[in-house]
Amino acid sequence: MTPDQITSSFVQGGEGWLVLSIAAILPILWGFTLVVHFSRPYVIRFLQTLTLRFGGDVWWLSYVLMRDGLMILTLALSLIFLMPNLYIGLGLPLTAPLASVVLFWALVIKLTRDADDDPQAFRLVSILLVIGSVLYIVPQIYGLEAGGETDIWSTFGLGWLPGVLSANQGWMNPAAWPILIISLVLFGLTGGYLFTRFMLQLRRDASSSSERIPANGEVVPS
Repeated sequence: MTPDQITSSFVQGGEGWLVLSIAAILPILWGFTLVVHFSRPYVIRFLQTLTLRFGGDVWWLSYVLMRDGLMILTLALSLIFLMPNLYIGLGLPLTAPLASVVLFWALVIKLTRDADDDPQAFRLVSILLVIGSVLYIVPQIYGLEAGGETDIWSTFGLGWLPGVLSANQGWMNPAAWPILIISLVLFGLTGGYLFTRFMLQLRRDASSSSERIPANGEVVPS
């Protein structure tokens, strides 16, 4: 082998190892995200037992930082499933791109609504997190991780299961490209909605500020 071929082999092998390692650790992050999110009633109940206001504020801020930080970290790592060469080429979980989109929607609700004070928003975030975790953990465990256990699955008549739940398991799943394209479109539309909402909010804030400033330049208190 030439030095260029050796270098290319190392790069491709390292890339595959890194991506598959991220895919293997994401079920843990999804699990932690669900646990921390649904532990909110316990945290509130514990806060009610504290007599020091400062201690309660520190405890609540630490919980919120951990909860939302886990969601953001999980989404950041899940973005690899929106890359066709990795998703198709390495045979990642079939519905992983959809799980990324659903997690993005949960974060959008947190950005646009107060999920801690609005029970309806909290329920909606909870439902989206459960759906996203199922869309990722099930194909990851029974598709990617169980891909080398087809003999055991065949004894139960389920030897086809790993191939169905993977984007590429020796043969490209015909549902892989449609799922990826739909996920990319939904991700783009959601990002466009956030951008439009942000720009409209800036325009409303600028208009309200200009209405409070008269022509002589004196600021009128609101």
